[in-house]
Amino acid sequence: MPEYVYPLDYGYLEGTDGGDGSGIDIWRGAARHRGVTAVLCTFDPVKRNAELKIVMDCTDDELAEIESFYRPQPQAVIVVRRPG
Repeated sequence: MPEYVYPLDYGYLEGTDGGDGSGIDIWRGAARHRGVTAVLCTFDPVKRNAELKIVMDCTDDELAEIESFYRPQPQAVIVVRRPG
């Protein structure tokens, strides 16, 4: 059984370095060609790290799903939405 079930496509950008030592994480929604819709700032007190995560092509409902995903976790999240 997986530790977490992600509500949307989730992965990382190859050739980048994120705050946890692996690639910069990216969430991808269904609103293709919308571009970057938000950036997430996450703070993990267990791992003692902070990361920026990119949110691409997400609707408002999908972004709400992502926010809900983080609520029960020890990881705190701040969402910076792209205007428009």
